[in-house]
Amino acid sequence: MSIKINLDVVMAQRKIGVNELAQKVGITPANLSILKNNRAKAIRLSTLDEICCVLNCQPGDILIYEDES
Repeated sequence: MSIKINLDVVMAQRKIGVNELAQKVGITPANLSILKNNRAKAIRLSTLDEICCVLNCQPGDILIYEDES
């Protein structure tokens, strides 16, 4: 897939861990870990909205497009 989830980098920049972010966003640490490790196939816009709100970032900071060719 050409879309990559850059959540681990943004989390490191904000110095926030998986458990803390999961609690603030309202999802399980396991589901957040799936996103963080780029194994997710989809993300709800409401979840992305909450993540961006907590991390004070834009969706484009988390989701990036990389051409695979």
